[in-house]
Amino acid sequence: MADLPTVPSYITVHLGAPNAPAENVTVRFTDYIKNVASSEIYPNWPPEALRANILAQISYTLNRVYTEYYPSRGYDFDITNDTRYDHAYTKDGEVFDTISLIVDEIFNNYIRRKGAVEPLAAKFCDGRITMCSGLLQWGTVELANQGYSTLQILQYYYGNDIELVENAPLTDKTQSYPGVALSRGSFGDDVRTIKNELNRIRRNYPAIPSIDTNTSVFDGDTEEAVKAFQQIFNLTPDGIVGKATWYQIKRIYAAVKRLSELTSEGLTIPEVERVFRTNLRIGDSGVEVEALQYYLAFLGYFYPQLPPIPINGFFDELTRDAVFSFQNEYGLPVTGEVDLNTYYNIERQYRNAVADLPANYQSAIGEPYPGRFLVEGDRGEEVRVIQGYINRIGRTDPAVPEITVDGIFGPQTKQAVIAIQARLGVEQNGAVGPVEWVEIITRGNNI
Repeated sequence: MADLPTVPSYITVHLGAPNAPAENVTVRFTDYIKNVASSEIYPNWPPEALRANILAQISYTLNRVYTEYYPSRGYDFDITNDTRYDHAYTKDGEVFDTISLIVDEIFNNYIRRKGAVEPLAAKFCDGRITMCSGLLQWGTVELANQGYSTLQILQYYYGNDIELVENAPLTDKTQSYPGVALSRGSFGDDVRTIKNELNRIRRNYPAIPSIDTNTSVFDGDTEEAVKAFQQIFNLTPDGIVGKATWYQIKRIYAAVKRLSELTSEGLTIPEVERVFRTNLRIGDSGVEVEALQYYLAFLGYFYPQLPPIPINGFFDELTRDAVFSFQNEYGLPVTGEVDLNTYYNIERQYRNAVADLPANYQSAIGEPYPGRFLVEGDRGEEVRVIQGYINRIGRTDPAVPEITVDGIFGPQTKQAVIAIQARLGVEQNGAVGPVEWVEIITRGNNI
């Protein structure tokens, strides 16, 4: 739930109750909605009634996908075909032409509350045999025959504070887990997401300590909050957000905000928007590009198939060629663009290379970055090294305070790093990532 909602190309349906030993089938999202609509409503209903029902089915399904309702509970599917929980779906069931045409027209539209982000959990029932607080399917026919529009029908049942989102983008990704565990020293939008979600969960579980959500770094406070969460929910309290912890956080967050209910607290854009770019390509510039170039330049000293590149913050043709070479070498799609998967693989290979270095090694581009953010509370030789370089900078830059070189990342070191980050124009979180490391080492060597 760290992005705006998208429509999945495919959806996996469990043909039974959640705990039942039943078959999973993966089908196109459009085929799934056509099958559900053909199973639950009649093709000869008025067009406005059909559209209202289909939009409710789309929104409810997208809510299940977006909140990762079943994956966060340990299941390997997105939705069931048990009508006690979800929609009627019949494997290889008949699809009516009238319904098929409407679904093709509106499959990437959905309902949401005004001011909220997530697709509405648009619950419904038939309105004759069963009644509910959501949409009544047979009631939509009566309203359509009275001249109600599709939106008016939906507002009649779900309230006037709903709106329709049209032409939502399609995606092949339905699960949010980034593919790598987050731990002390991790950085980025996934960390921001976890910190925000833990802070919201804390309102219901006050034993979880508060976290500063103004930064995107996984610091010591975040580690302690994760450990507290893990202890409460019977997970190994290691302070690492692996897949199990990630989805348990998702499940509890969705529960406390009631995201799968009509009475949802709602998600707002600031809660889900991403700050950092997820794709880097030729023509881009900035600190993310500089960090990418640092990794590739370092790896280039050990892998001759990677061409040498300058660390200048500009994604030029040389950088693209290095990305081409890396992707080809490690069996990734050779696009010349850096998505999260490519970036994580570059980081992983960098960390592996650093771990194999002999003691006291110094590369042609200076002391090697340790492969993770250094944060307040860290101790060790990497901290001592960066403190020494910070003091070199401080001799000529009065904005950077002099600090004790003791290998302990304390408040003084953090404030000095913040001063350097202010000069760089990057997030002032007081942690040393690849961008800060390159800048500190480079500037320190030039003094």
